[in-house]
Amino acid sequence: MSLTWKQSFRNFETYLRLEKSLSENSIEAYLNDVNKLEKYFILNQSDITPDTVTYPELKSFLTWYGADNKNTRTQSRVLSGIRAFFKFLVIEGEIEENPASLIGSPKLGLKLPEVLSVAEIDNMISEIDLSKPEGHRNKAIIETLYGCGLRVSELVNLRLTDLHYDEGFVVVTGKGDKQRLVPISGKALKEIDIYKHDRNRLPVLHDQNVVFLNRRGSKLTRAMIFTIVKDLAAKAGIRKNIHPHTFRHSFATHMIEAGADLRAVQEMLGHESIMTTEIYTHIDRSYLRDTLIMFHPRA
Repeated sequence: MSLTWKQSFRNFETYLRLEKSLSENSIEAYLNDVNKLEKYFILNQSDITPDTVTYPELKSFLTWYGADNKNTRTQSRVLSGIRAFFKFLVIEGEIEENPASLIGSPKLGLKLPEVLSVAEIDNMISEIDLSKPEGHRNKAIIETLYGCGLRVSELVNLRLTDLHYDEGFVVVTGKGDKQRLVPISGKALKEIDIYKHDRNRLPVLHDQNVVFLNRRGSKLTRAMIFTIVKDLAAKAGIRKNIHPHTFRHSFATHMIEAGADLRAVQEMLGHESIMTTEIYTHIDRSYLRDTLIMFHPRA
């Protein structure tokens, strides 16, 4: 009896959650990638099942998908998810070979992440209205995002018991529930302390140990952090494409520009591979090149 798509999805989801310990967002992304493949076969009225997919059929799928999705990063993301799915089927003994293993990824150009200058960050902070109930909270959020280089998911899940004032560190729970120690500046801790006075005045605290709460006393959503950041960028007149992750990029770039050790930055960001951290050295090199062009007599 052939393996059904529904059953393989269920098994793959269990594997990602229990064995790989991935976040819900990552699990959803992987399942969406594989779902696109099933959709392709349904549209083509094919009775192909996960254990009968071949290399030529995958190539046809990628041609079909690429026709409406020209972005090579999106294509590469989908291919990565499909590769992982068939690798799982090999591990489970459902198939003998991964039909996606020989398919090359689309060539990606080096895309440097958007970065804010220190002045731009200061301008955003200056636009926060501290007379409003959420003012000090939002200031503490920006200082923590930039001061620690956190992912937005790490920020919204930050707990009061994660803050270690005497040592100047915060315990961060990152991807795959992996914990790391990240230095936190006195400035960020000061802003959190000021915000805690407003936090303690909330009528109800549904999430007692979570640092950043909404006015109903519940944990903030990722979307709310996105809205706060976008609103401040607009008020500060910043035309760059800003989102919460921009502060993480800015944190890493400013550290490396100032001469910080790459391994130390990798540890603070929680990157599995130092190659991920090295993207910020390219930003730094472009900054050095611009400096040479501006000031060297032979440039």
